[in-house]
Amino acid sequence: MATLILSGEEIQLLPEKALYWPARRTLVIADPHLGKAAAFRAHGVPVPGGTTTGNLARLNAILTRTGAERLICLGDLLHARDGRAPQTVAAVTAWRAQFSALEFVLVRGNHDAQAGDPPAEWRVTCVDEPWADPPFAWRHYPETDPAAYALAGHLHPAVRLAGPGGLKATLPCFYFSTTCGVLPAFGDFTGTSLVRPQPGERVFVVIREEVIEKS
Repeated sequence: MATLILSGEEIQLLPEKALYWPARRTLVIADPHLGKAAAFRAHGVPVPGGTTTGNLARLNAILTRTGAERLICLGDLLHARDGRAPQTVAAVTAWRAQFSALEFVLVRGNHDAQAGDPPAEWRVTCVDEPWADPPFAWRHYPETDPAAYALAGHLHPAVRLAGPGGLKATLPCFYFSTTCGVLPAFGDFTGTSLVRPQPGERVFVVIREEVIEKS
């Protein structure tokens, strides 16, 4: 875990590719893309299953460890309408029953526009960006907000690191400019987009069970 101060608030960056705001007992994720593998299989692409189960297990662990009372998803909760396979819907419905007191807010992203709002039994409050929650503005697209520091998703940010013997690895990261922070994609079955930080920007790389600031 890494800790930093944004707009006067302590923020924790978790190795599970999530952000925790202790003062508001709020857990924040971006881009889980639930049902993506099911959507691929619906179109005849033979990809393995189990990604939704794995994502939910990781989410269970974080919620239990932090005691979060609110969950915010910064867009792309569902990947596509074709991803609403019965097993996907049933798995998320069962997970929601375990955390029935949890407030769950979705800031709609581009895939949510295609997939539609989640099933009613998931009890998700859906809002459009930017959603003001001082001192932050929650978004899907990483754009500067004139009124608050913006936190967003969409990019699936990552960096490429060089290791011994010329080996290179592409790893997810948290990416912070002076006006907007971008979370890594929470979903396991997602791509990445390399970021190239400019002077004054900060990058925190997720390496196994750690979050380490890149110098």
